Amino acid sequence: MNAPQHLRWSEQGQEHSALWRSQSGWPAPARVQAADDQTPADSAYRLACEGTALVWRGDFQNARQLLQALARRIDRPARGRHPAAPSSPAEAFHRQRQAQARRSRLLGMLLIELQADGGIALRRAPDWREACAQAWGPPAGEPVLVSLRDLLGAVGAYEWRRKGVEVPALGTGEAARIHPHYGVFSPVRGEYLDLVAKAALPRDRSLAWDVGTGTGVVAALLARRGIERVVATDLNPRALDCARDNLQRLGLADRVDVVPADLFPPPADARAPLVVCNPPWLPAKPVSALDEAVYDPDSRMLRGFLAGLCERLTPQGEGWLILSDLAEHLGLRSRDELLAWIDQGGLRVQDRLDVRPRHPKASDAQDALAFARAREVTSLWRLVPRHSV
Repeated sequence: MNAPQHLRWSEQGQEHSALWRSQSGWPAPARVQAADDQTPADSAYRLACEGTALVWRGDFQNARQLLQALARRIDRPARGRHPAAPSSPAEAFHRQRQAQARRSRLLGMLLIELQADGGIALRRAPDWREACAQAWGPPAGEPVLVSLRDLLGAVGAYEWRRKGVEVPALGTGEAARIHPHYGVFSPVRGEYLDLVAKAALPRDRSLAWDVGTGTGVVAALLARRGIERVVATDLNPRALDCARDNLQRLGLADRVDVVPADLFPPPADARAPLVVCNPPWLPAKPVSALDEAVYDPDSRMLRGFLAGLCERLTPQGEGWLILSDLAEHLGLRSRDELLAWIDQGGLRVQDRLDVRPRHPKASDAQDALAFARAREVTSLWRLVPRHSV
């Protein structure tokens, strides 16, 4: 855990200090100056590009308009610049990641000061203290500088958590809603849950493990399908709290145990007839806590799951690996690599269920990775020990 950083800057001859908070883990900016309703968007953009952060002192709603103006300038193609086409799908992916990081960094230069009680002392500022407390804990008791972008993200997460996300595979009504917490990936891609809902369960339904549970949605679905007891694991404290909350809401807390663990639950010699894992799908470095549900450096979690699965299954047990092949289309991981990891783990493929994604990006021709997304398939791999009958 990094030591808290404080920002110090001067306004109209007075010295100011505030705690720095960044959801993406960005270091505190080296230069800070005040900005208000009179600050032109072009000037704000130039300052952000130069590495100067702007503490907003004007009308709060005008700050939101300035953020939108900055986004338009960042997204506008540079005049006279026609970069060469990427030489490979992997280069296209890395270019997009670099562009996303630059965009996030520049938009993160517009800062809002939270007061010691978590409130915002600006004209027309909403009272978002409850949303901030859910995301970041109780007020710090001192001023805090946070990017407007992160602040809006915390409020958006608060609304997602309050309203919940409907998961048709769980049924209908409130009994089919998952409430994601801040920093925990929302189950918005329902196609992989449809695979979990229709895959044939093993004969022994006494126990299943959900490795890397996140919101707890897969654990809940397994319990709803008739698994007598489910053990859900995760390393992220936010995910553990989120899963417990959702399972309590769904009336499944007495059938699902949520435990902190890196991959498989303790003890080390425990086995289960069904082990399910939906690891991050892309082997790349995450830049925020939420990214960790999508990006898995060097496929660490995927390889760890496949390497340890065989010895954690009962003799007739099976593992379900839920994985998109987007990484293959982007040249980040090959199908041969995946099959080799399965074989090296002492496993064989008993069956595979496939589904095409339905999320908006899958059909967005303007997306930078449309060439790969158009070919993407999400699969549930049914894996069993190589020598099982």
